[in-house]
Amino acid sequence: MTEDRHDPSNGDVPARVAVTGTPGTGKSTATALLEGEYDVIHLNDRIKGNEDLWTERDADRDTLVADLDAVADHLGGWTGVLDSHLAHHFAVDRVVVLRCHPETVEKRLRDRGESAATAAENAESEALDVILSEAVSTHGMENVYEVDTTDRAPDAVADAIREAIEGNVEPSAGTVDFTDYVGDRL
Repeated sequence: MTEDRHDPSNGDVPARVAVTGTPGTGKSTATALLEGEYDVIHLNDRIKGNEDLWTERDADRDTLVADLDAVADHLGGWTGVLDSHLAHHFAVDRVVVLRCHPETVEKRLRDRGESAATAAENAESEALDVILSEAVSTHGMENVYEVDTTDRAPDAVADAIREAIEGNVEPSAGTVDFTDYVGDRL
């Protein structure tokens, strides 16, 4: 580890931090800005690049189905920041859930070339707090931090993640609410 990175063995940051959220919330963009400070693992890239880490291709969603047990074995004794919509499924000390208004998620995913159905499915998942709920269920309210990325530039999102990693803010699960999106759709 280089000297300019935080060293978890010194106790200055948690050893394992998940940065998770619905696709389109800004995880990879923001965590790329943290790479000079923390060891960042972009898990989705690893899964795509290693056939041993996925079991099948979901043709309907044009995505790979990760083998979570194989991924956990692959990660072994990793430390640092784990970036993925799956990151909260692994043993971590702290979880940062990036949130974004569902309409923005849907637009970002469509702009990336995702199908209308995939973009809408992810927007609905975001509105229903699916990843947040899973993170809290697995890791407890006291270890989950929410960051609303809707109107934040990537560097501001990276700053908010850094604040959560370093313990400069209190856990905040349940502070972001997009239920208005669901109500508008009924």
